[in-house]
Amino acid sequence: MPVQIGAKPESGPDDPIGWLSDCHRRIERFLSVLVRVSEQAGAGALTGPRRSVFENALRYFRDAAPKHTADEEESLFPRLRRIDAADLREALDLVTGMERDHRTAEAMHAEVDRLGVQWLTGGQWGGEQAARLAELLKGLTQMYARHIDLEDNQLFPAAKRVLPDAERIAAGREMAARRGNRLLTRAAPICIYWTR
Repeated sequence: MPVQIGAKPESGPDDPIGWLSDCHRRIERFLSVLVRVSEQAGAGALTGPRRSVFENALRYFRDAAPKHTADEEESLFPRLRRIDAADLREALDLVTGMERDHRTAEAMHAEVDRLGVQWLTGGQWGGEQAARLAELLKGLTQMYARHIDLEDNQLFPAAKRVLPDAERIAAGREMAARRGNRLLTRAAPICIYWTR
């Protein structure tokens, strides 16, 4: 991923909440690519750079995005549910809705992927398929805008306030292990640079 000069350094396993928020920026960028390419190409063939960036964005949602969902549902949400803190209760009310959004997004992305692969392989593709893809991407854009806003501005700040250091470290290690980073599955302190 290109580095933007002056941009905030991305978080890593030592800041799992920041890492989750950074993943939101990637979701927004890759979804924007899918939307932009589908709008520009319409029902036409995918060629050249459009084909490449579209394929990369599909791959992101197929391979990387499910890890983000697992990070939240397996590493963060259960830890938050075990904490009895008054300032967390309101934020925790959001979690069931977040999990429901994840199931909705998974189903929509499966259809986007099926249509996208059909488009890329030159299968049956026309106005009907292009319209359905546009409809799905519009729905995902709206859902993610609401979902990400709630997590970044309500749930994650509450989690940062109440999550004990030991739980934060354990969550970061689980997230790293989910991505195959074996260095962080040992008991060594977390102090490496994370690259993507």
